[in-house]
Amino acid sequence: EVQLVESGGGLVQPGGSLRLSCAASGFTFRWYTMSWVRQAPGKGPEWVSSINSGGGSTYYADSVKGRFTISRDNTRNTMYLQMNSLKPEDTAVYYCNTTVGWAHYWGQGTQVTVSS
Repeated sequence: EVQLVESGGGLVQPGGSLRLSCAASGFTFRWYTMSWVRQAPGKGPEWVSSINSGGGSTYYADSVKGRFTISRDNTRNTMYLQMNSLKPEDTAVYYCNTTVGWAHYWGQGTQVTVSS
């Protein structure tokens, strides 16, 4: 059974940092591209960032480019999102996600709130 478990969210002041983690199990993690997607209150999902299977290629939404860094550790079956210079508009539930075969998998999400 594929499982994705996010952690690391919380309340942080504007300009602060957080590091999110996504622990994966139930599939061969090192074979698959992984992504972060967020959903702010009252809005639709927004793609944030993706990383290829080997970790050598990364992609970012313009809204987070230069502030967020995606990475993965294939020995630990874990993906990360380092978020720096956080802004109130980064407030959202952050989900990790992958596609294995024809199926799309999501974690339960972790809340990030940026507020003074």
